[in-house]
Amino acid sequence: MNLLQGKTAIITGASRGIGKGIATIFAQNGAHVAFTYSSSVEAATTLEQELQAYGVKAKGYQSDASDFGQSQAFVDAVVADFGTVDILINNAGITKDNLLMRISEEDFDKVIAVNLKSVFNLTKAVQRTMLKQRSGSIINMSSVVGVKGNAGQSNYAASKAGIIGFSKSVALELGSRNIRCNVIAPGFIETEMTGKLDEKTVQGWRDAIPLKRGGTPEDVANACLFLASDLSAYITGQVIHVDGGMHT
Repeated sequence: MNLLQGKTAIITGASRGIGKGIATIFAQNGAHVAFTYSSSVEAATTLEQELQAYGVKAKGYQSDASDFGQSQAFVDAVVADFGTVDILINNAGITKDNLLMRISEEDFDKVIAVNLKSVFNLTKAVQRTMLKQRSGSIINMSSVVGVKGNAGQSNYAASKAGIIGFSKSVALELGSRNIRCNVIAPGFIETEMTGKLDEKTVQGWRDAIPLKRGGTPEDVANACLFLASDLSAYITGQVIHVDGGMHT
Protein backbone atom coordinates (compact mmCIF):
# COMPACT_ATOMS: atom_id res chain seq x y z
CA MET A 1 0.00 0.00 0.00
CA ASN A 2 1.50 3.33 -1.09
CA LEU A 3 0.44 5.60 1.75
CA LEU A 4 1.90 8.74 0.18
CA GLN A 5 1.16 8.12 -3.50
CA GLY A 6 1.61 11.32 -5.51
CA LYS A 7 2.45 13.50 -2.49
CA THR A 8 5.47 15.80 -2.47
CA ALA A 9 7.62 15.86 0.64
CA ILE A 10 10.39 18.20 1.73
CA ILE A 11 12.97 16.67 4.07
CA THR A 12 15.81 18.76 5.49
CA GLY A 13 19.15 17.13 6.23
CA ALA A 14 18.38 13.93 4.35
CA SER A 15 21.73 12.84 2.97
CA ARG A 16 22.42 10.44 5.87
CA GLY A 17 21.08 8.90 9.07
CA ILE A 18 17.49 9.52 10.09
CA GLY A 19 16.82 11.90 7.20
CA LYS A 20 17.96 9.35 4.64
CA GLY A 21 15.79 6.69 6.30
CA ILE A 22 12.75 8.96 6.07
CA ALA A 23 13.43 9.81 2.43
CA THR A 24 13.76 6.13 1.53
CA ILE A 25 10.53 5.00 3.22
CA PHE A 26 8.65 7.96 1.74
CA ALA A 27 9.84 7.09 -1.77
CA GLN A 28 8.89 3.44 -1.21
CA ASN A 29 5.39 4.68 -0.37
CA GLY A 30 5.02 6.76 -3.53
CA ALA A 31 6.10 10.22 -2.38
CA HIS A 32 8.16 12.57 -4.50
CA VAL A 33 11.06 13.80 -2.38
CA ALA A 34 12.86 17.14 -2.31
CA PHE A 35 15.66 17.23 0.24
CA THR A 36 18.40 19.54 1.47
CA TYR A 37 22.02 18.73 2.10
CA SER A 38 24.87 20.86 3.42
CA SER A 39 28.06 19.83 1.66
CA SER A 40 28.32 16.39 0.06
CA VAL A 41 27.18 16.64 -3.55
CA GLU A 42 28.22 13.02 -4.12
CA ALA A 43 26.03 11.73 -1.27
CA ALA A 44 23.11 13.82 -2.51
CA THR A 45 23.45 12.54 -6.06
CA THR A 46 23.61 8.95 -4.83
CA LEU A 47 20.47 9.47 -2.74
CA GLU A 48 18.63 11.01 -5.69
CA GLN A 49 19.37 7.92 -7.77
CA GLU A 50 18.35 5.54 -4.97
CA LEU A 51 15.01 7.31 -4.49
CA GLN A 52 14.30 7.60 -8.22
CA ALA A 53 14.67 3.82 -8.47
CA TYR A 54 11.30 3.59 -6.69
CA GLY A 55 9.65 5.40 -9.61
CA VAL A 56 9.29 8.79 -7.93
CA LYS A 57 10.78 12.20 -8.57
CA ALA A 58 13.66 13.09 -6.25
CA LYS A 59 15.98 16.07 -6.12
CA GLY A 60 18.57 17.36 -3.67
CA TYR A 61 19.14 21.06 -3.02
CA GLN A 62 22.22 22.49 -1.32
CA SER A 63 20.71 24.87 1.20
CA ASP A 64 21.33 26.13 4.73
CA ALA A 65 18.11 25.61 6.67
CA SER A 66 19.24 28.02 9.38
CA ASP A 67 19.21 30.90 6.86
CA PHE A 68 15.75 32.37 6.25
CA GLY A 69 16.49 33.67 2.75
CA GLN A 70 17.96 30.36 1.60
CA SER A 71 15.01 28.47 3.09
CA GLN A 72 12.48 30.59 1.21
CA ALA A 73 14.44 30.27 -2.02
CA PHE A 74 14.62 26.50 -1.54
CA VAL A 75 10.87 26.15 -1.02
CA ASP A 76 10.18 28.39 -4.02
CA ALA A 77 12.44 26.15 -6.11
CA VAL A 78 10.67 23.01 -4.90
CA VAL A 79 7.24 24.43 -5.75
CA ALA A 80 8.54 25.39 -9.19
CA ASP A 81 10.08 21.94 -9.76
CA PHE A 82 7.44 19.71 -8.14
CA GLY A 83 4.29 21.85 -8.31
CA THR A 84 3.44 21.79 -4.61
CA VAL A 85 4.47 20.74 -1.10
CA ASP A 86 2.25 18.36 0.86
CA ILE A 87 4.62 17.26 3.64
CA LEU A 88 7.43 19.03 5.48
CA ILE A 89 9.92 17.12 7.63
CA ASN A 90 12.17 19.46 9.63
CA ASN A 91 15.02 17.09 10.37
CA ALA A 92 18.20 19.20 10.05
CA GLY A 93 20.17 19.32 13.27
CA ILE A 94 23.60 19.47 14.90
CA THR A 95 25.16 19.04 18.33
CA LYS A 96 27.92 21.04 20.00
CA ASP A 97 27.92 19.48 23.44
CA ASN A 98 29.63 20.91 26.49
CA LEU A 99 28.97 21.74 30.11
CA LEU A 100 27.35 25.13 30.65
CA MET A 101 30.50 26.53 32.25
CA ARG A 102 32.49 25.67 29.11
CA ILE A 103 30.02 26.23 26.30
CA SER A 104 30.69 29.27 24.14
CA GLU A 105 28.08 31.79 23.06
CA GLU A 106 28.92 30.91 19.46
CA ASP A 107 28.20 27.21 20.00
CA PHE A 108 24.93 27.96 21.80
CA ASP A 109 23.76 30.29 19.02
CA LYS A 110 24.78 27.88 16.25
CA VAL A 111 22.79 24.97 17.70
CA ILE A 112 19.72 27.18 18.22
CA ALA A 113 20.00 28.49 14.66
CA VAL A 114 20.40 25.09 12.94
CA ASN A 115 18.02 23.10 15.13
CA LEU A 116 15.29 25.58 16.05
CA LYS A 117 15.36 28.60 13.76
CA SER A 118 15.46 26.26 10.75
CA VAL A 119 12.08 24.89 11.84
CA PHE A 120 10.65 28.41 11.86
CA ASN A 121 12.28 29.19 8.50
CA LEU A 122 10.95 26.17 6.61
CA THR A 123 7.52 26.15 8.27
CA LYS A 124 6.98 29.80 7.42
CA ALA A 125 8.22 29.21 3.87
CA VAL A 126 5.80 26.31 3.15
CA GLN A 127 2.87 27.91 4.93
CA ARG A 128 1.60 29.85 1.92
CA THR A 129 1.44 26.79 -0.33
CA MET A 130 -0.26 24.65 2.30
CA LEU A 131 -2.77 27.37 3.18
CA LYS A 132 -3.66 27.75 -0.49
CA GLN A 133 -4.33 24.03 -0.93
CA ARG A 134 -5.93 23.77 2.54
CA SER A 135 -3.92 20.69 3.47
CA GLY A 136 -0.52 19.66 4.71
CA SER A 137 1.41 17.70 7.30
CA ILE A 138 4.37 19.27 9.11
CA ILE A 139 6.57 16.96 11.19
CA ASN A 140 9.31 18.43 13.35
CA MET A 141 12.15 16.38 14.78
CA SER A 142 12.74 16.99 18.47
CA SER A 143 14.49 14.58 20.86
CA VAL A 144 14.02 12.83 24.17
CA VAL A 145 16.63 15.34 25.36
CA GLY A 146 14.21 18.16 24.56
CA VAL A 147 11.66 16.55 26.90
CA LYS A 148 13.80 15.56 29.88
CA GLY A 149 17.08 17.46 29.42
CA ASN A 150 20.61 16.09 29.56
CA ALA A 151 23.76 17.26 31.29
CA GLY A 152 26.24 18.73 28.82
CA GLN A 153 23.55 19.44 26.23
CA SER A 154 21.86 22.62 27.44
CA ASN A 155 22.00 24.18 23.97
CA TYR A 156 20.69 21.04 22.25
CA ALA A 157 17.97 20.51 24.87
CA ALA A 158 16.85 24.14 24.55
CA SER A 159 16.61 23.87 20.77
CA LYS A 160 14.67 20.60 20.87
CA ALA A 161 12.31 21.78 23.65
CA GLY A 162 11.67 24.93 21.63
CA ILE A 163 10.58 22.80 18.68
CA ILE A 164 7.84 21.25 20.82
CA GLY A 165 6.40 24.60 21.91
CA PHE A 166 6.65 25.99 18.40
CA SER A 167 4.90 22.97 16.89
CA LYS A 168 2.02 23.00 19.35
CA SER A 169 1.44 26.68 18.55
CA VAL A 170 1.53 26.06 14.80
CA ALA A 171 -0.94 23.20 15.20
CA LEU A 172 -3.38 25.61 16.88
CA GLU A 173 -2.85 28.32 14.25
CA LEU A 174 -3.18 26.18 11.14
CA GLY A 175 -5.58 23.44 12.19
CA SER A 176 -8.64 25.21 10.79
CA ARG A 177 -7.03 24.99 7.33
CA ASN A 178 -6.51 21.22 7.61
CA ILE A 179 -2.77 21.65 8.17
CA ARG A 180 -1.42 19.36 10.86
CA CYS A 181 1.79 19.83 12.84
CA ASN A 182 3.28 17.10 15.01
CA VAL A 183 6.58 16.29 16.68
CA ILE A 184 8.70 13.16 16.83
CA ALA A 185 11.07 12.81 19.80
CA PRO A 186 13.61 10.07 19.05
CA GLY A 187 15.67 8.46 21.77
CA PHE A 188 18.96 6.63 21.15
CA ILE A 189 19.01 5.99 17.40
CA GLU A 190 21.94 4.05 15.97
CA THR A 191 23.36 5.80 12.90
CA GLU A 192 26.75 6.38 11.29
CA MET A 193 27.51 8.89 14.05
CA THR A 194 26.87 6.46 16.92
CA GLY A 195 28.90 3.84 15.06
CA LYS A 196 32.01 5.87 15.91
CA LEU A 197 31.37 5.59 19.66
CA ASP A 198 32.92 3.11 22.07
CA GLU A 199 30.97 -0.18 21.93
CA LYS A 200 30.94 -0.52 25.74
CA THR A 201 29.31 2.90 26.07
CA VAL A 202 26.76 2.12 23.38
CA GLN A 203 25.89 -1.21 25.01
CA GLY A 204 25.39 0.58 28.31
CA TRP A 205 22.81 2.83 26.64
CA ARG A 206 21.07 -0.18 25.08
CA ASP A 207 20.86 -1.92 28.45
CA ALA A 208 19.18 1.12 29.99
CA ILE A 209 16.39 1.12 27.36
CA PRO A 210 13.29 -0.93 28.26
CA LEU A 211 13.25 -2.55 24.79
CA LYS A 212 16.97 -3.34 25.22
CA ARG A 213 18.11 -2.03 21.85
CA GLY A 214 18.89 1.19 20.10
CA GLY A 215 16.45 2.49 17.55
CA THR A 216 17.07 2.51 13.81
CA PRO A 217 16.48 5.29 11.29
CA GLU A 218 13.65 3.10 9.95
CA ASP A 219 11.93 3.18 13.36
CA VAL A 220 11.79 6.98 13.17
CA ALA A 221 10.90 6.93 9.47
CA ASN A 222 7.91 4.67 10.10
CA ALA A 223 6.57 7.12 12.67
CA CYS A 224 7.03 9.92 10.12
CA LEU A 225 5.20 7.85 7.51
CA PHE A 226 2.24 7.48 9.88
CA LEU A 227 2.12 11.21 10.68
CA ALA A 228 2.53 12.20 7.03
CA SER A 229 -0.23 9.93 5.79
CA ASP A 230 -4.01 10.02 6.10
CA LEU A 231 -3.76 7.33 8.78
CA SER A 232 -3.14 10.21 11.20
CA ALA A 233 -5.70 12.61 9.71
CA TYR A 234 -7.15 13.46 13.14
CA ILE A 235 -3.82 13.88 14.96
CA THR A 236 -2.15 17.27 15.42
CA GLY A 237 -0.16 19.07 18.09
CA GLN A 238 1.21 15.80 19.49
CA VAL A 239 4.65 14.55 20.49
CA ILE A 240 5.36 10.94 19.48
CA HIS A 241 8.21 9.35 21.42
CA VAL A 242 10.27 6.89 19.37
CA ASP A 243 12.64 5.85 22.12
CA GLY A 244 12.07 2.23 23.13
CA GLY A 245 10.55 3.38 26.41
CA MET A 246 13.37 5.69 27.55
CA HIS A 247 10.85 8.35 28.53
CA THR A 248 7.59 7.09 29.98
